Amino acid sequence: MPLGELFSIALNTLRANKLRATLTLSGIVIGVFSIIAIMTLLNALQAGIEGGLSELGSNTFQVQKFPAIQIGGPGGNRKFRNRPDITYEQGLRLIDKATVYKYISLEDYVYQKTFKHRDITTNPNNSVGGVMPEYLECNNRAVQFGRFITETDILNNSNVAVIGMDVVEKLFPNVNPIGQYMIIENNEFKIIGVFEKKGEGFGQSNDNFALLPITTMQQIYGKNNRSINVAIQAPSKETFNESIENVVSVMRSIRKDKPGEADSFEIFSNDSLIGQVNSFTKYFKYGAGFISFIAMLAAGIGIMNIMLVSVTERTKEIGIRKAIGAKRSSILTQFLIEAIILCQLGGIIGIILGVVTGNILGIYLSSPVVIPYDWVIIGLVVCSVVGIVFGVYPAYKAAKLDPIDALRYE
Repeated sequence: MPLGELFSIALNTLRANKLRATLTLSGIVIGVFSIIAIMTLLNALQAGIEGGLSELGSNTFQVQKFPAIQIGGPGGNRKFRNRPDITYEQGLRLIDKATVYKYISLEDYVYQKTFKHRDITTNPNNSVGGVMPEYLECNNRAVQFGRFITETDILNNSNVAVIGMDVVEKLFPNVNPIGQYMIIENNEFKIIGVFEKKGEGFGQSNDNFALLPITTMQQIYGKNNRSINVAIQAPSKETFNESIENVVSVMRSIRKDKPGEADSFEIFSNDSLIGQVNSFTKYFKYGAGFISFIAMLAAGIGIMNIMLVSVTERTKEIGIRKAIGAKRSSILTQFLIEAIILCQLGGIIGIILGVVTGNILGIYLSSPVVIPYDWVIIGLVVCSVVGIVFGVYPAYKAAKLDPIDALRYE
């Protein structure tokens, strides 16, 4: 019998038993939906995290007191807190002693600050940073209007500020901010530049901040009660690892780390952070895969059950077909096709629902929309395998029926 005719018979049989087919489909849908929804959400979160972590400039890494990503209990955090702060003087010595770098930017931050312009005051959710002119190259940022901080501003402790677009929208909604003044901690600063808008990362804005000359920053907030960050750009991609080794060696010497002891500071780059995130999320993917495997196994058993019932109910039909010349291979193929069609329909519905649900949750968590093409393909292949594996026995049982016994069956 032609394969197309077998497909037609299989579809007609499924249409004639809609309730049974629907119940069978539901098991497959749930199994595929669970894994696709979870993988879509994880991929969306991962894409959002990677985008948020890719803030450093190219060939750039950072030195700081604490790890960028901290996983562990209070004991681990205590270990990092007990490290001595990285001081401004140590940063200046690094600039002087390191030999393999293109730019170094010393950066000093405080958080949860309010900004004021005339009678308008922002929420206390802004950060203030003291930086050097090399900040732009080391942090992949660009000034859209005005200018950035210069060496002259550093030497003169100038009260100037470069602000993010969120600050502009709050304090200067209908005014050109360049040349205007705003108040930070009772100090007046002249706005000399505005950054290009960068948007959100990790659900938080990257544009609600003001940057000052680092000398001005430390004049206002002091410099002995917190640790600074150091951003370093290597001369090229080829010298990136050499630059890290050089900076680590110089920093260990400056901070008097003893031979054999761990570094008293952390080094991280975009790639290292993304690697940490990937190694962390893979365990969630393993868990999701295992749970979905159990769901698919249960769905496969359900399909086998339904197909065995179908064989029993259609025993006389099988007998008639065999009596008029249907081959055993045709009967076997027909029941296998029915099982595969059920699995594929359930798989397609589960994939669509999973992708939509995963992205809705991802959007709620400020992550981009993604389609996990690899898992979509895996889902369809698994559905076919489930249909074949769990459809073989019922199909074989139907194919080997003796036509005389089948015709006598009541």
